Amino acid sequence: MSQALEFKLNIGDKKGKAYIKIVKEEQANALIGYKIGQTVQGNIIGLEDWTFTITGGSDRSGFPMRKSVDGPGRKKHLLSGGVGYHPPRKGRRARKSVRGNTISEAIYQINLKVEKEGKRPLEELIGEASS
Repeated sequence: MSQALEFKLNIGDKKGKAYIKIVKEEQANALIGYKIGQTVQGNIIGLEDWTFTITGGSDRSGFPMRKSVDGPGRKKHLLSGGVGYHPPRKGRRARKSVRGNTISEAIYQINLKVEKEGKRPLEELIGEASS
């Protein structure tokens, strides 16, 4: 029995507040195939007149999405810093598992940044901001 497709959207606004929205089924399917850095219309996730940019995410096991890794799969890359690895000292590199930059069924959390605000505020559409 397959599990229903569901994404947890972490939406950050320009005031520094973060909002959590869970999307399922059709809304979640509409996000598949988007890449980090692409713009998403809020209409496809139930937030009319809003526009967002995908800034990252992670899969169900907690592996982060990395913009420099193409495709939807999990891959081991030699990293010298940035998303997925923070070296203890300068020049250190390590081979770490990271997700590709494309949203797929394996992704659990998607980070979004507000690009254009809609007519109604996010508090009204989603609810309270998380701290």
